[in-house]
Amino acid sequence: MSFYNEEIKKLKEKDNFRYIHNIEEKNEKFLSINGSNMLNFSSNDYLNLSTDRILIKEFLNKYKEDNEFIFSSTSSRLLTGTSKSYKKLEENIAKLFKKERCLLFNTGYQCNLGVVSSLVNRDDIIFSDKLNHASIIDGMKLAPCEFYRYKHLDYENLEELLERHRKDYKKAIIISESVFSMDGDIADIKKLVELKKKYNCMLMIDEAHAFGIYGKNLAGISDKEDILSEVDIMTATLGKSFASMGAFCVSNNEIIDYLINKANSFIFSTALAPINIMWSNFLIEEKFNIVKEKSKKLNALINEAHNYINDNGKTQIIPIIIGDNNKTVKIAEILQNQGYYILPVRPPTVPVNTSRLRLSLTADITIEEFKKVINIVREAL
Repeated sequence: MSFYNEEIKKLKEKDNFRYIHNIEEKNEKFLSINGSNMLNFSSNDYLNLSTDRILIKEFLNKYKEDNEFIFSSTSSRLLTGTSKSYKKLEENIAKLFKKERCLLFNTGYQCNLGVVSSLVNRDDIIFSDKLNHASIIDGMKLAPCEFYRYKHLDYENLEELLERHRKDYKKAIIISESVFSMDGDIADIKKLVELKKKYNCMLMIDEAHAFGIYGKNLAGISDKEDILSEVDIMTATLGKSFASMGAFCVSNNEIIDYLINKANSFIFSTALAPINIMWSNFLIEEKFNIVKEKSKKLNALINEAHNYINDNGKTQIIPIIIGDNNKTVKIAEILQNQGYYILPVRPPTVPVNTSRLRLSLTADITIEEFKKVINIVREAL
């Protein structure tokens, strides 16, 4: 047996083997898999915009004759893969975040990878939340500097590390997500701002799971807390709430110019398809009222859902931690058999012995549907 087959066998024995599901169609808050129509509780399409046929039809009818309505940029931004739509989208996003500049990347992974790996040198240091996304971790591994991972949301531990190590390095960056993708908990960004000022650091916040949902401009938790100006570097994705493709970094002119020249994942990638850029601009410039209405609807559901399960959560991501891999898989199968598309999340995505069901609330799900899922899980447990 080859090395690869041996590793695959081990994954299957531990109930850790992953495969691509046979999703045949998506329609509003439902999807069809293996011929069965299921309510989708595993989506990051938080505002249910990706399958809004009315919006899609309006967009197509309005822009299908536009010269930029094409399906590939065919080049990197630094060659010929750019146009006025890209500049317009970057300006629109920068305004939402009240920052000088924005730079588009192809994916959230490429964005964090490029930003984190390029902004530091050998005499710099990074302090990162232990549960930050894999894109941030991989960016740190590529970066030519030391990094420390503080205990999740433990700002005493972060300050201990800052006191011990900050003085030995030139630049320092503190990095955290705002809403954490697997636990649904929220960073104390005001505390992080306090520590970054005290220890002369830059602060980077990933708003991927908060952009489009929270804040006056829907720019995320930093916007909700009214401290956008205090965060030096912010990243987020257009592929979740905004139902498009791509990601971005917002910051000052100096940082963005530096990334254009140093971030390999930007420099060496064919740019996003113009049709996606146009769709993102369409939602921000012409349909932002609909985005806000959907966000308001989702926030009402979030409050009702957390009240029902009587916990302290505040976001659209609700983890039900089972622990054992096999038990988690079996409960997910029970839910799927009853028409709810909920997937088991297992290591290495989450720490060992914390396998879970990750319920992802979207704007068009009802509180009654959520209650039915919770009651099935309670009975299964």
